[in-house]
Amino acid sequence: MDQEEIFRRLAVGLAIGLLVGLERGWQTREESDNQRAAGLRTFALTGLLGGISGAISAVSSPVVLAFALLAYTGAMAAFSYLEAVTEKNFSVTGVVAGILTFMLGAYAMLGNEVVAVAAAVAMAILLALRDTLHGWVRTLTWPELRSALMLLAMTFLLLPTLPNRAIDPWNVLNSAELWLLAILIAAISFAGYVAIRIFGDRKGVAVAALAGGLASSTAVTLSFARLAREHPESTRLLTGGILLAGATMLARILVLVGLIKPELLGALIWPALAAGAVQLAGSGVLLWKGESGSAEQSLVDIRSPFDLGTVLKLAALIAIIMLVAKAMADRASSAGLYLLAAISGIADVDALTLSMARFAGGQVTLPDAVTAILIAAGVNTAAKAAMAAAVGGRHVGLLVGAVSAAAIAALALAAPRLS
Repeated sequence: MDQEEIFRRLAVGLAIGLLVGLERGWQTREESDNQRAAGLRTFALTGLLGGISGAISAVSSPVVLAFALLAYTGAMAAFSYLEAVTEKNFSVTGVVAGILTFMLGAYAMLGNEVVAVAAAVAMAILLALRDTLHGWVRTLTWPELRSALMLLAMTFLLLPTLPNRAIDPWNVLNSAELWLLAILIAAISFAGYVAIRIFGDRKGVAVAALAGGLASSTAVTLSFARLAREHPESTRLLTGGILLAGATMLARILVLVGLIKPELLGALIWPALAAGAVQLAGSGVLLWKGESGSAEQSLVDIRSPFDLGTVLKLAALIAIIMLVAKAMADRASSAGLYLLAAISGIADVDALTLSMARFAGGQVTLPDAVTAILIAAGVNTAAKAAMAAAVGGRHVGLLVGAVSAAAIAALALAAPRLS
């Protein structure tokens, strides 16, 4: 590398050291200079030392970098030990931060500067959030930790091992997609639990419903219905979340259509807005005019973010619905577009929406595409009401069903008369 590049990379190493040193110096700002092992200047010099060591090793031998790292680590550990003995405060964080600063300075010289800076920023954030992270760990319960580990294992250990293909004779059930659905249901339950812990009951349910509705309003319905069965005193609150997720689903349809086939928006926007407005109104009444006392206690007392057995049962329920829908579709003629829309809407509305948006104006006429999407949305709204009743019980079913029926009526009344 030329001289200009060497200077630039050394500057990056120095900047990395200054960034980490700024955080370390701020943490120990009340101490005098001779009472701390490393502060702003030391970490700045560490980043520069790493860069110089990397530059020398590049023109001589990698042994130079290894020797410099060992020498720095020994000196840093020795001075940190003396500081810890004096203050009786033993912590290896400063030593690890120093070693990482040295290594990032060397990597900025020898490798990708952007990666080195990004890692330095991540390190500075972790160091700055010490008290926040320690406080969070102190309040973490075993069920929360177990659920988080289970969700991570489901996502990063089991999902990659499943075949991403159909596993049944009817070419319907994809094992990877079904497991991804189980992960989604569990993640929404976990997100709702975390949101409730952070924002409180009403705000937490609303945040979880909006976020979950962007991914799958069906998963939100199943998750919240399960919670409503387990905590009946919070039924109205959780039902409001189900309806809010349903309104989000209608907004998601408009976004998908707008991105793929904007010509359909003019015919879809008013019925979607009408149905969404009804669901939003019902959600608002249930979320903010529902139980204020009992809901607070019941939701805070939820002991586990999600139950794996329940999640698997709910995913199996969706799989059964998909098989039934496929069997019904096979009996219909290939021209039965509306029947196919109704069947597809039982389990999912996105697949049909995307298909109609792609085929509209070609294999499918624009009016037929609009009608099919509206049928799928109406059937999906009705299907979620039935799922809520099956999973959450009679009270949940009545609340969701009444508002859903009104939303479907509004959708039908606002639907354009197409020919």
